[in-house]
Amino acid sequence: MLTLIHQLTPTQVEQLHQMYLQEWWSKERALDDVPTLLSNSDLLFGLWNDEAQRLAAFCRVLTDWVYRAIVFDVIVAADYRGQGLGAKLIEHITTHPQLAEVECIQLFCTPEMQPFYEKYGFTQSNQLLMVRSR
Repeated sequence: MLTLIHQLTPTQVEQLHQMYLQEWWSKERALDDVPTLLSNSDLLFGLWNDEAQRLAAFCRVLTDWVYRAIVFDVIVAADYRGQGLGAKLIEHITTHPQLAEVECIQLFCTPEMQPFYEKYGFTQSNQLLMVRSR
């Protein structure tokens, strides 16, 4: 049985970091940065397996609560994939009462993930994405 959590314990932070290390887009993240990343996010969504004492899936949202919200870090542990956990996370976001009135919820995804997110009402933007990296 999985429980929805909105805060992470130190053990869960370590487990999230281990999940990050397994993905091409997050493998450079340092454990010391994860608590800061979490504390500066507006909403956290984790799926916790009580029996295994393990974080199975996670994502986070940054928002101004009116016009924009951005979903980051949708991640499912490799051995939990194929069970609909990513879908559960997105459903929790799209039905969250505090996000219900936000004009636009955005996220970044790879082209192969586009059909997945389209099932939840996300569409490809015609806006140009500009990025400034350090």
